[in-house]
Amino acid sequence: MREDFAHRLPKGLDPAAAAPLLCAGITVWEPLRALAVGPGARVAVVGLGGLGHLAVKLAVALGAETTVISRSADKSEDARRLGAADLLVSGDPQAMASSQGRFDVILDTVAVAHDLAPFLDLLALDGALAQLGYLGPVTIETTDLLIGRKKLTSGGSGGMEQTAQLLEFCAHHDVVADVEVLPSAQVEEALKRLARGDVRYRFVLDLSDLDGPG
Repeated sequence: MREDFAHRLPKGLDPAAAAPLLCAGITVWEPLRALAVGPGARVAVVGLGGLGHLAVKLAVALGAETTVISRSADKSEDARRLGAADLLVSGDPQAMASSQGRFDVILDTVAVAHDLAPFLDLLALDGALAQLGYLGPVTIETTDLLIGRKKLTSGGSGGMEQTAQLLEFCAHHDVVADVEVLPSAQVEEALKRLARGDVRYRFVLDLSDLDGPG
């Protein structure tokens, strides 16, 4: 039955702000749990967008020391507002070199093809890089994994049990997505703004304007 795939919304979670948890949220939650992220873990999140901002919030709520990795320092203020302790600029060779071996887990949420080698260099011994944003083919040098016993992994599809656990965790820790709610009639505007990257960090469409009379 279709209702078997519905989730109870825990008390206190705003439906609009909780909606992205069922996609972006579970995408970053599953590797965080699979990699046993908790207090004392050093986590980096590459990219501060729809996936990345939730990855930061969840990693912080799990007790991890969390850093955002971004191409520039433009999102430093946002990163700290979300709970990150630091922002590492990937375009700064000196900063990247001084951060080698710094992290236990890196969640890569960048949605386009890119070189993974610089991020593998940032992992500590037995560290793991979870590739979550770009789902196409990647090429790496095996020695980038061999040196330091590093792992390249991804996230699963979530599933009912994990998603229910995520929702309960988010209700307990007051974690929701940063959303902008638009009436469904503005879907074209939302898509145009999405293409421009003009969203912080998820659009949610309110379908109540589709309700007919009576």
